[in-house]
Amino acid sequence: MLSVLRNPTYRRLFGAQVVALTGTGLATVALSLLAYDLAGANATAVLGTALAIKMAAYVVIAPIAGALAHRLPRRALLVSMDLARAAVVLALPFVDRIWQVYALILLLQAASAAFTPAFQATIPQVLPDEREYTEALSLARLAYDLESLASPVLAAVLLTVVPYGLLFTATAAGFLASGLLVRSTALPDAHPDPDRGAGSDRAPGPDPDRAPGRDTDRAPGPDTERAPGRVQGSGRSVRAVGTVFAEAVSGIRLLLASPRLRALLALDLAVAAAGAVVLVDSVILVRDTLGRPAGDLPLALGAYGAGSMAVALLLPRVLARGGDRAVMTRAALVLPGALGILALGLTLRPGTWSWPALLVVWLVVGAAGSAVLTPGGRVVRRCVRSADLPAVFAARFSLSHVCWLLAYPLAGGLAAMAGPAVSAAALTVVALVGAVAAARLWPASDPEPGADRDARTDPEPGAEAEAAAASRQCGSRISRPSRTTSRP
Repeated sequence: MLSVLRNPTYRRLFGAQVVALTGTGLATVALSLLAYDLAGANATAVLGTALAIKMAAYVVIAPIAGALAHRLPRRALLVSMDLARAAVVLALPFVDRIWQVYALILLLQAASAAFTPAFQATIPQVLPDEREYTEALSLARLAYDLESLASPVLAAVLLTVVPYGLLFTATAAGFLASGLLVRSTALPDAHPDPDRGAGSDRAPGPDPDRAPGRDTDRAPGPDTERAPGRVQGSGRSVRAVGTVFAEAVSGIRLLLASPRLRALLALDLAVAAAGAVVLVDSVILVRDTLGRPAGDLPLALGAYGAGSMAVALLLPRVLARGGDRAVMTRAALVLPGALGILALGLTLRPGTWSWPALLVVWLVVGAAGSAVLTPGGRVVRRCVRSADLPAVFAARFSLSHVCWLLAYPLAGGLAAMAGPAVSAAALTVVALVGAVAAARLWPASDPEPGADRDARTDPEPGAEAEAAAASRQCGSRISRPSRTTSRP
């Protein structure tokens, strides 16, 4: 899996991701301490509001930022967002009002909402090879999981020698280091034309999406720029839409135009339901239900992260043998199963078996969640043409956080009002709905990479019957009859 780091461009981008993630983890700890200093016993309310602001920023700003991404040089956008984030965190130690915390968090998360989808859309252009991109997705998941484990430990060590305000300085240093790494990296053209060699994001050679002998099967015209097998909203690029709002909406429309991408949203709902139980209810389960010491809470969350990391390491080989649909939909069905076992176990009297059982359930939830989330970028890249990747990644980033925005308060509110067993049972239903919906939306006959696509190219005389058959097979939504291009 580490062989992908031989690519110097990706190596620098991955380094930028790691240092930025580390800084973000330090800021999370520092923000908690700042909230306690400002609000005392009401610190949880402050943190809860800050989390809601974060999710709202992701939901609202990400699509707009994605629509703007193609108007700006990609490297300049990423560097400027890193600089903005560094400036915001440097201001946090100087606030003395809670509303100031909220305002700065909004600015910080707005910059992150612009940075993250643009960064995600850059990686498949840097790594056009399917195997390398899969390894990069696994490394990214591994980096997120390691950050969740390592950053609190690093923060604890730093707090023994420095005040917590300096953690914000360390966070700013991480963002600045990320910006420097991105600034020193030559990024691909943000507007590659998939049908042309010059400026294309694909490696030189035959187009892997195009069947042999079909390079000249379309007459010149306004749509000759379109790549076969890529979702097209109205038959033109997102960047051709006149207004930013329309482009943001077009990113969402592109996302909803493909059965596979709609299935991804259902999978995000399943993961959010299970993840919310882990992240919100763990403290109640560990401290109140099981009566464990506070030091066991990191162990429970660590089991969740360990499951995720283990799957991230194994996933490239698993995906090489099995298809994305099989791996992701089956893993999604594991999530409601694990939550259902948790809900059933919470109806029983706690015993010596309860603590190991909770660790095993969290391990399984982390592993299944990683198996669902990690390959998502592969699916997006196959369904969307390169020029539209920023808009679609932004749309998915936004809509997936809608799922978390719904799951977080549902898990916390039910646990507070009716207990963790009811919370787990309710989220089991939500996760099951998401998993079943994904399996139904993603056609069982969906071909594997390169075999077919959700979108079609322009029609040719006599090709309407072939297009209709392909549409019925793949469940695609097309605006007019068109011909399927597929590899033999």
